[in-house]
Amino acid sequence: MAAYRWKSFNDDGDRPEKPRRYGVTEMKSPHYSLFSRGLIEDVFESMGQFVDGLKLCDGSHTLVPKTYIKEVTDIAHKHNVYVSSADWADQMLRQGPSAFKEYIEECKQLGFDTIELDAASLGLPEETLLRYVRLIKSGGLRAKPQFSVKFNKSDIAFTGDRAFGAYVIPPPQTSEMVEDVDLLVRRAERCLEAGADMIMINADDLCRQADLLRSDMVAKIVGRLGLEKTMFEASNPKISEWFVNRYGPKVNLFVDHSQVMDLECLRGRNLGQNNASVLGRSYFLL
Repeated sequence: MAAYRWKSFNDDGDRPEKPRRYGVTEMKSPHYSLFSRGLIEDVFESMGQFVDGLKLCDGSHTLVPKTYIKEVTDIAHKHNVYVSSADWADQMLRQGPSAFKEYIEECKQLGFDTIELDAASLGLPEETLLRYVRLIKSGGLRAKPQFSVKFNKSDIAFTGDRAFGAYVIPPPQTSEMVEDVDLLVRRAERCLEAGADMIMINADDLCRQADLLRSDMVAKIVGRLGLEKTMFEASNPKISEWFVNRYGPKVNLFVDHSQVMDLECLRGRNLGQNNASVLGRSYFLL
């Protein structure tokens, strides 16, 4: 049972205690103050039970001493939080497989648990991507390929109020590549078969605004890959709320560190018959 008076975890209505396989909350590192030990301790001591993972974004971990990075990963592990490396792996991949193997070994030494591969920005052939997933797994770390969904906003039907017969100017078509969601799912399925532990979906274009969200694409991804193996990047609280309302507290989300508590309240609010686990009886006796 969690040490928080207002929150408990149940296998049936909510998520289980950490380590969790579903209902995972991965937290984006604070960019400018990440390596303040006091800040990290404060975040995990106040919200550690609700945080499953910490991702060091934008290669920021390459700009500070390795001893400091090790201290940060040790603090995270003390609170049963895994640490994910992102973005910088892409730089290593461009230098070839040997450099990437060295990077995997260095990540292990620094205490990282997961390496994320941005399949969209790398533009790797499918077999090469699968080979890198196997390299990460053979190195003893967890692999998390990231895929991006792109689409033309003109594909979204107009839903606002308008007079009968009124002409609505269609949104312009974008010139960027529109990715086939079926192709994305097939590549993600092959990554899972190769040993990947989680698939990250960068849904910035997919759901930058909740009212423009392509729920059909999200449903296809979840339906084929499953909630347990899929994590969505929620760029703002409205998106987090949409995902929890649609898929319940067991959906895996990647959020900014400032949104962790709000997300936990959203998860608790959507527990169905188990709403009592959000605010325990002792809370009202104070």
